Amino acid sequence: MQILFMSAVNRFFRLPLFCLIMLACNSPYVSKKRGYFNISLPQRSYQKFDSPDFPYSFEYPLHAAIVKDSTYFDSSPENPYWINVDFPQFHGRIFLSYKQIGGKALYKVKQPDGSYKDSLGINVFDRMVNDAFTLTNKNNVVSNSINDSLMHTPNGISGVFFRVGGNAATAKQFFLTDSTHNFIRGALYFDVTPNADSLKPVQDFLQADMDHMINSFRWKTAR
Repeated sequence: MQILFMSAVNRFFRLPLFCLIMLACNSPYVSKKRGYFNISLPQRSYQKFDSPDFPYSFEYPLHAAIVKDSTYFDSSPENPYWINVDFPQFHGRIFLSYKQIGGKALYKVKQPDGSYKDSLGINVFDRMVNDAFTLTNKNNVVSNSINDSLMHTPNGISGVFFRVGGNAATAKQFFLTDSTHNFIRGALYFDVTPNADSLKPVQDFLQADMDHMINSFRWKTAR
């Protein structure tokens, strides 16, 4: 009798639980959206970078800072015209590396034993363009798309803008040139682990700043 009583009790409590499970199974599934920190975006306003010793000028945001590039990925810059446009609020920066077409340059040449040796060379225009595409395509391992588009600014400067999809270290890169004297390459990096979803609001915001920088870019007298 005790066994029958316990079985009845078990059935009494299990039936509502079973009904709840069945109702839950028949309810539509709603996925939970992944949350990210809310990012405060500053007002847009620009100032001019026009150092007398530099072969170029452009406008950059007030929420950014120009920093002289003393090291470039643990190596010395090729010339004193390499700078960073820092965005402290977003832990990001645009690396700007300038080269004079036909000028002397120090290249790293890989040796048979795997080490690298410095070699003095000449900045050839075609080689610099190919290097810009090669550096962008290094993101192929983590990117899901790479789109490039030709640019021609109001100031008569031409170049190419690269948009790299996926969790690439740098999703936005470009180069500008007059094809005879001046060549500059830019790349946006963040001091965080790349995540296309969480960085998208900042990437979209800084895209407009990069567009303004590029459209306001001017070459000075060839050096």
